[in-house]
Amino acid sequence: MQNLLVIGVSVLVFVAPSYVFAEPWTLSVDANLTLTENAYSDSWVGGEAGAISWASGLNSLAEKQLHTKVRNKNTLKLSFGQTHNQNKETKEWAKPEKSTDLIDFETFFLLTLGGPVDPYIAGRIESQFFDVRDPEKHRYINPTQFTESFGAAKVLMKKQKRELTTRLGAAFRQHLDRDVLVDPVENERENQSTTDIGLESVTDFTTPLAEERITYTSKLTIYKALFYSGSEELEGQPQGDYWKSPDVNWENIFTASITSYLMVNLYVQLLYDKEIDKRARIKQTLALGLTYKLM
Repeated sequence: MQNLLVIGVSVLVFVAPSYVFAEPWTLSVDANLTLTENAYSDSWVGGEAGAISWASGLNSLAEKQLHTKVRNKNTLKLSFGQTHNQNKETKEWAKPEKSTDLIDFETFFLLTLGGPVDPYIAGRIESQFFDVRDPEKHRYINPTQFTESFGAAKVLMKKQKRELTTRLGAAFRQHLDRDVLVDPVENERENQSTTDIGLESVTDFTTPLAEERITYTSKLTIYKALFYSGSEELEGQPQGDYWKSPDVNWENIFTASITSYLMVNLYVQLLYDKEIDKRARIKQTLALGLTYKLM
């Protein structure tokens, strides 16, 4: 968080002498809530069991030309959901299990100098609300990854609600994992952190479809680490050079408005991180539920 504040304050100091207050913020907020429920009476025969699943999500955008030469774009994605299952034999309800969890905030400053490409600086925070990996200690807002980047960006297309931008630059990432159990006997815990430096490519695309009743948003992030603070500890191990492989995060969101308060949302994410798994990981969420939009 401190790193993001430094980025924001530095840019604001640069543009402070001549803010453009005439232009309002361009705001877009899409909040949704979905609920699925199955229930059976005690006399029901067939082995079925009840289940309740719910999920909430928020996708928001705030963009403004802060200065004649500086444009700021902020995106926030939040999601959280749980599933409650009923035991088939006892009919008792088990503790809820997390089904989705995401905190993703990015701020992006583009210096619109009018050249073939424009310089930029950006900061991003990625985390989750509830960390359940350790059954002995539930941790909130953990683990957390901070990314600061700078480089050159190009707006390839910008027309009404359709926009395509790409950028390439240097990136610094810090990964923080709090209260990690290192000694089960003494119950000793410590904060663990790693740092890597590399190159990052980000491509953002947004377009309306089907007479603007459907919106498609795509974000492709590719990161190639050139330095990793934990590389010495991995030397000699089979996975010792896995950190050198590019990381890929491709997010795709389709949002269809059926009525003013009813929507269908399809989220598809492809992740590849060789340090976690040699195979690509795919997440898909299809939701029908209530939505509220602020345009």
